[in-house]
Amino acid sequence: MTYRSSSPYAPPRRPRRPSLPRPPRRGTPPHRGRLTRRGRLALLLGAVLTVTAGVAVPLLLTHDGPAVEQPRTLLVPEGWRSGQVYRAVDRALRLPDGTARRTATTPGALPLPAPAGGNPEGYLFPATYPVLSTTTPEALLRFMADTAAKHYGTARIAEGARAHGLSVYETVVAASIVQAEADNPEDMAKVARVVHNRLARGMALQMDSTLHYGLGRSTVDTSHEDMRSDSPYNTYARKGLPPTPIGNPGDEALDAVIRPADGDWLYFVTVAPGDTRFTADYTVHQANVAEFNANRAAEKR
Repeated sequence: MTYRSSSPYAPPRRPRRPSLPRPPRRGTPPHRGRLTRRGRLALLLGAVLTVTAGVAVPLLLTHDGPAVEQPRTLLVPEGWRSGQVYRAVDRALRLPDGTARRTATTPGALPLPAPAGGNPEGYLFPATYPVLSTTTPEALLRFMADTAAKHYGTARIAEGARAHGLSVYETVVAASIVQAEADNPEDMAKVARVVHNRLARGMALQMDSTLHYGLGRSTVDTSHEDMRSDSPYNTYARKGLPPTPIGNPGDEALDAVIRPADGDWLYFVTVAPGDTRFTADYTVHQANVAEFNANRAAEKR
């Protein structure tokens, strides 16, 4: 179990709803930024075609006129934390460090749900976004939040959340954990089941991913001192979900939370890359953890 007209984004008239390596927790393999092929193609195509008539129409109609700027692309991989997104936006738009963060955290700047309390974490949707020289950080970040609202705001997600006794926001929180703790859809569905099983039993989640998020770091090891931290993201010491998402999950992680695998698992640990073991037996889990620790010690030699 884990111990481990000229802008391409025309701002709306009013706010509207439109895999940094992760430590290989004693619950999961290292997280790799990634985006599904379907997500990359669909998002980029949709964005380029619809961001603004001021770009799309010239691309289609001007043959002998002035050259039209071709959009560059900004890839936001699944599971990136907001801080990673902000740095990427600053680089893509050639802005001073911290510009995107200040923009995103300005009250009312982005269309976020009330439970988010103005925190964009979890709502900077992972996708490939077009960028022009005239793109502003507010427009780009708003486009990400609008994209998240479209993905999270469907009846399917709402119904799936209710089926598991969660709100949509809580579902996004859970999906961010699943995204951080698993590297493929099959394991995502199993990790989601562990999350649901532990919540149903009133057990602490004990996820390294949430603990290290709260400590503002990414590391391969978790100490006993870490587990005693007062962070609200310390799911060793606190029961229930953390207060916010711990990253920006993609569709696969969200699907895993609303449609988890069937199983009675309460623990999991990745003993080696590609070998994540799930169990409901604590004794078996301890043996798996011992194997993980042995592998980890061998890596340090």
